[in-house]
Amino acid sequence: MPRRQSLPPGFHLQPFTVGSARGAGVGAGRLRGPDLERPFHGVRLVAGSVPDSGRNYGTFGSARDAEEFARLVARCLTYSLLLKPGQFFSHETAARLWKAPLPGRFDPGGPLHVSARAPGRAPEGRGVIGHQSSGSPVERFGFPVSSPANTWIALGLMRDLALDDLVAIGDHLVLDPPVLDPYDIRPHCTIGDLAAAAAVRHSRGSRAAARALPHVRQGAESRPETWLRLLLVRAGLPEPTLAHDLYDSSGRWLARVDLYFAEQRVVVEYDGEHHRTSSSQYDRDESRIEALIRAGYTVVRVRGGQLFGQPQIVVARVAQALRDRGATM
Repeated sequence: MPRRQSLPPGFHLQPFTVGSARGAGVGAGRLRGPDLERPFHGVRLVAGSVPDSGRNYGTFGSARDAEEFARLVARCLTYSLLLKPGQFFSHETAARLWKAPLPGRFDPGGPLHVSARAPGRAPEGRGVIGHQSSGSPVERFGFPVSSPANTWIALGLMRDLALDDLVAIGDHLVLDPPVLDPYDIRPHCTIGDLAAAAAVRHSRGSRAAARALPHVRQGAESRPETWLRLLLVRAGLPEPTLAHDLYDSSGRWLARVDLYFAEQRVVVEYDGEHHRTSSSQYDRDESRIEALIRAGYTVVRVRGGQLFGQPQIVVARVAQALRDRGATM
């Protein structure tokens, strides 16, 4: 059996176009080799390799989130070889590059959404869903992507995206976190930016965004926190303050809490997955909750299974805590 032709230096680590390989002397037969993947028409990738731009993409909520983002970046790097002037990542692909809390996980073998600035034609081909856009792209981790506000409008076209998820994505985009990540500067946009984008467009996406816009708030740090807030407000409870700093009677800082009902001194905290996966995080949170209770605050803790599986119980628990503190509802 003849020995397989070696690829030129550099072709093992990153995706490459068929044209560049042929220009480097790689034959057509070699480009059909079983060790090469064909993620997009005209592009090859050594099987099992994971392209990486070498950038720092900032912090993530979990190792799983970081790994998923790396797969997203690898696929975008691969397709970027085919991007023409005026083309950019958009819709769900752009949303994931903005780290938006979309429901479901990223499918590394699924299609990418790519837009062409009008009057350019929407891109076509295997592994891509093409669009035409009047918006201008911005830079995100080295990729041309739709702006945060325009991405949010485009997500309104997703038929299976719940209104509360569109609100949660808006919350994510406008979040000004208490601790800045130097590799991922926030906020990505303002509520005013979202409103302006919704006002100038006339589509089903902008209509969905207009319905979500009044519910977008500054301070929600996760999708479940947004869903929890919306659940309580729709049930007739007063709207809580988000990401509120609390202190004891001597003025010592105790915690920044998820949701806070100031008049009744009731705290509502969402206990996420990290409480199960990190014992050190669990210990810190337990100490924090104990300090809040000693300082006279009532704390209601909500887990994901109850929030998404038995929401009526969550409402009843919070309502009872408010009544116990003198609220009339």
